[in-house]
Amino acid sequence: MKEIYFITATNTDVGKTKASEVFLRKFAKDGKRVGYLKPIETGVDGTPLDGGYLLNLTKELNSSFDVDLNDVVPLQFKLPAAPFVSSGGVDIDINIIKEKVKYLLNYCDVLIVEGAGGLMVPINKDYFMIDLIKDIDPTQTILISPSHLGSINDTLLSQNVLTQYGIKFDWYINLYKDINEFEKITLPFYKAYFDKIGYLQDI
Repeated sequence: MKEIYFITATNTDVGKTKASEVFLRKFAKDGKRVGYLKPIETGVDGTPLDGGYLLNLTKELNSSFDVDLNDVVPLQFKLPAAPFVSSGGVDIDINIIKEKVKYLLNYCDVLIVEGAGGLMVPINKDYFMIDLIKDIDPTQTILISPSHLGSINDTLLSQNVLTQYGIKFDWYINLYKDINEFEKITLPFYKAYFDKIGYLQDI
């Protein structure tokens, strides 16, 4: 049975690419043929850095993932901004992404799909990253949260909107920023509020 895991986050620069790498390695270690898709990458000046790095890793982990960079990063824009802005306001054809999902599943058992920015990042004027998640209908969505001050608000907002959209998700904290202060400033609330806390570094 084919599986799709959509990696999203509470904001940009939170660790979606790192999380994608972690899960690619995890599933490969479990004996799965892994695949990777970053539907939209902005800030591309030549070669898409995130997509290129993880395509190379995916091919190391799964030699049958015989696809090229344009398959893995089908929509590339130079301006480092939300896709709607990067595209110059020209509607992005979501069917391109859906077709790439189907195509790449021919080469893998588990497809890791990495989003851009957070859940409410606009792809088109009235179409957001969370709408793409809903349309792709992944086996599971993975929400990555940061560890710095202010992350509680972003985490709860992101979890609430996922719940409102009826999207099932797992949640992991990426311990990469303000780590020394995390246990004192943020973790006490998480321990009081959540029954279970997961860390990306423990996967």
